[in-house]
Amino acid sequence: MTAAPSLTACARTAGLAILLTTAPGLADEEKLDEIIVRGELRDVPLDDATSSVSVLSINPQHPGPVGHLEDILSQAPNVNFSSGASRARFIQIRGIGERGQFAEPLNSSVGLLLDGVDMSGIGTAATLFDIDQVEVFRGPQGTLYGANALAGLINVISRAPAAEFGARVMLDAGEFDTRGIGAVVTGPLHEKLQARLALRSYRDDGFIDNAFLGRDDTTERDEETLRARLRWTPADTSEVDVTLGRVAIDNGYDNFSLDNNRVTLSDNPGRDRQTSEFGSVRWSVDLPRERRLLASAGHATSDIDYGYDEDWTFDGFHPDGYSSTDRYRRDRNTSTLDIRLLSGAVASEQNGRPGWVLGVFGLTQSVDLERNYTFLDAAYRSAYDVDRVALYGDVTWPLQDTLRLRVGLRGERHEAEFVDSDGGRFSPSDDLLGGRIQLEFLLNEAGMIYGGVNRGYKAGGFNTDGTLDPDLREFEPELLWNAEIGWKQQWWAGRLSTQASLFYMWRDDVQINTSIVRERDDGGSEFIDFTGNGAQGTNAGLELQVDAILTENLTVFASLGLLDTEFEDYINGAGDDLSGREQAQAPRYQLHAGAEYWPFPRWFARVDLEARDAYFFSDSHDLQSDAHELVHLSLGYQSERWSVKLWARNLTDEDFPVRGFFFGNDPRDGYTSRGFTQLGAPRHAGVTVTIDW
Repeated sequence: MTAAPSLTACARTAGLAILLTTAPGLADEEKLDEIIVRGELRDVPLDDATSSVSVLSINPQHPGPVGHLEDILSQAPNVNFSSGASRARFIQIRGIGERGQFAEPLNSSVGLLLDGVDMSGIGTAATLFDIDQVEVFRGPQGTLYGANALAGLINVISRAPAAEFGARVMLDAGEFDTRGIGAVVTGPLHEKLQARLALRSYRDDGFIDNAFLGRDDTTERDEETLRARLRWTPADTSEVDVTLGRVAIDNGYDNFSLDNNRVTLSDNPGRDRQTSEFGSVRWSVDLPRERRLLASAGHATSDIDYGYDEDWTFDGFHPDGYSSTDRYRRDRNTSTLDIRLLSGAVASEQNGRPGWVLGVFGLTQSVDLERNYTFLDAAYRSAYDVDRVALYGDVTWPLQDTLRLRVGLRGERHEAEFVDSDGGRFSPSDDLLGGRIQLEFLLNEAGMIYGGVNRGYKAGGFNTDGTLDPDLREFEPELLWNAEIGWKQQWWAGRLSTQASLFYMWRDDVQINTSIVRERDDGGSEFIDFTGNGAQGTNAGLELQVDAILTENLTVFASLGLLDTEFEDYINGAGDDLSGREQAQAPRYQLHAGAEYWPFPRWFARVDLEARDAYFFSDSHDLQSDAHELVHLSLGYQSERWSVKLWARNLTDEDFPVRGFFFGNDPRDGYTSRGFTQLGAPRHAGVTVTIDW
């Protein structure tokens, strides 16, 4: 793999930077909106956030219906995802993160919060209708969230209730029988009580033709979202936010073909279902002596049903063929509680007094699994329970008027209990410690340079397959050290915002998801997925983000992520020495760039470009994706009361993979091991109409 594509991406971004520095002046009132980061220990402006974070807003001009988190993740540098399902359930940040889950329990490397509710590892529920913003924290969040955020954290925040009445209806229609309808109503119920209710239904037939069944809807999407929010302000010093929601996903899963195309031959297409009901409460109250108490609780109940046709064909396809299905049904319950006491706002630091946060966090989770597999004599069942308790604190000392020191620390106790129908029993427990130390230099009112070291962690675990060698059944916690320097600056009176960060991460006892393939008595092969510890790994890179209003009618935006990863002293489950090889799901470069142009009053056009380098799908084989570029476009008209938008995603109809495996599954070639990939969506065009009251 050469570095030439990375140089090309850098050249594009450098050209944009030159354009920005020579752009014409604008009226003083033209400036970028202030963005508040709400996933930190306290709400802060984006330019004052103490970590590498991207805040992704759901722009009405964005190409497409923007129905799911996977539709916007490319806007954040060094963020990738793997599918292997109907939606991108698993996310990788800076090359770290899970790629799938089968029978084994899962400790997530990338945390996912929906309105304060923990959905880590089940990102199918991350629908985006009526969402205000998505915050992507990159790097270990050892102080902020602990064990489920080794690589980073994604915080999804829905729109808050409004003080005045408002309503919206959104309609979508497009290719592949796309149809969507959403409605929002918000307003005051009382002088001190506001409410918001959002409902959304989205359907399409998917992008696969099943030639055996004569159907074009075996990868259909049927997704419904219901969310209600209440905001109560009983006093000027107190506020209570309540969120209740339900996401029901009933999608088809029939995405793999022996010929690596979008024509399948399955006689038992799979399903990817998830129904999540969730709720959260957040209470804030001002206390004497400039103190504030924040208490939040969340709970989610999820029923997850994931299954597929393992042979990808029909009974009788080939004399040496086999027929098999695999299905995993999980019931998952997660509850969290977070209580934190904060000192006065950051302004107190400028008066010579330190600002601090002290908190306690608890999480309890239970997961019951039933697996029904053709080659099992009886259903496999397991029960997995997790308890996490953490104490954390963060202190910021003003050393000078423009220099401050930030120190954070989090201690966590992680306990798990596991039992299965094969007689397996595990009860691991870990004491884990994370934190950060960072210097922040304030350049001026609109700029900051920071540098420091932070430590993240991930609990140990075990593999459920009893046929594995005893030394492969359990694995140790992973520790990660991240050294980072960053720069944030606003220019032109707030019309240009830039962020840059340079990082280097050391990984000890790397938890690596790998696999082995074993031959069955019937001539077919069985894919065994498991996790183990590698020796060490390094992940280093650069991240750059730019947003600018160039003229009254033209806004541009770009993000670039460069990533260099490798293993040290690691031999995978197949016996291959991967020392010096890049880690899986870690493309060398990722670029997102675009522009939004209003040529006439109320008329707009927007274009987005995504570019991603090739990357390895797994650490168990050498199969790679292809480098690819995607172009998305939208054109529309927007009045005060209604808008219409024509959109096209993947305008050039590029074939690009979103998941890949390497094993033998084709009887026509004697089950010779080779690569199989799941393709992303082809060109998809449609129209969205929005009506506001």
